[in-house]
Amino acid sequence: YNFLQVRLQVQNVEKPLYRGTFHCFQSIIKQESAFGLYKGIGSPMMGLTFINALVFGVQGNTLRALGKDTPLNQFLAGSAAGAIQCIICCPMELAKTRMQLQGTGEYKQKTKNYKNSLDCLMKIYQKEGLRGINRGMVSTLIRETPSFGFYFLTYDCMTRYLGCEAEDSYVIPKLLFSGGMSGIVSWLSTYPVDVIKSRLQADGVGGVTQYNGILDCVRKSYHEEGWRVFTRGLTSTLLRAFPVNAATFATVTVFLMYMRSEDNLRECEPGPVIQQPSSL
Repeated sequence: YNFLQVRLQVQNVEKPLYRGTFHCFQSIIKQESAFGLYKGIGSPMMGLTFINALVFGVQGNTLRALGKDTPLNQFLAGSAAGAIQCIICCPMELAKTRMQLQGTGEYKQKTKNYKNSLDCLMKIYQKEGLRGINRGMVSTLIRETPSFGFYFLTYDCMTRYLGCEAEDSYVIPKLLFSGGMSGIVSWLSTYPVDVIKSRLQADGVGGVTQYNGILDCVRKSYHEEGWRVFTRGLTSTLLRAFPVNAATFATVTVFLMYMRSEDNLRECEPGPVIQQPSSL
């Protein structure tokens, strides 16, 4: 779904390759085979583990530093986590975008610019330096900072409203639903910025540069395609957001519940007391 999202976001409006999500899916399989759907998968696989560890670690520690578990502090802690993870997220998404656009609309292309995500980043670095591999960093920060704030705020509000307690027999479905809705709200909150970020990171592919910066990209995109340009690929994004974030949040929460229950058992045993960690 992320692959379809990028292709839809950056296609040329004057000569569009795809009419929508399903047509994009059909065209990629027809022209580039089923394996074409997995272009750029190496970059997320390398970075997502570190990103999730960084996000949940920073969010938890920031919330503890703020002292009180309030909706505002949930938003601030999530925003801090979103901003910090951009260090990994931006180069990762640049490589993923470049890999996913490689061979667009072509069938069995013999020569490829990049062998894999790491090779892509190395070649960009050799040609453009650190600035090149951090292309789109400002737009990524603008997207991720409030997005992760809403992400954790929504999850906190949903779990409180649904009454997600460890002893509840329906706690897993409730956590899955809360996580899925958090992902949807997170994407909806800053999706237009993601379109701009994708276009900036794709700019220059094929040797043609169209945009001088974020505002220039916004102006030209709106002038050429109208307001609908800022919703390009939204359907595929939301279809992916619910299951991915449902699984992520539920897994993290259940793991923390398990670890804290283990700590409680140890506290009841003779010996030094192990302090119970504060909640996320």
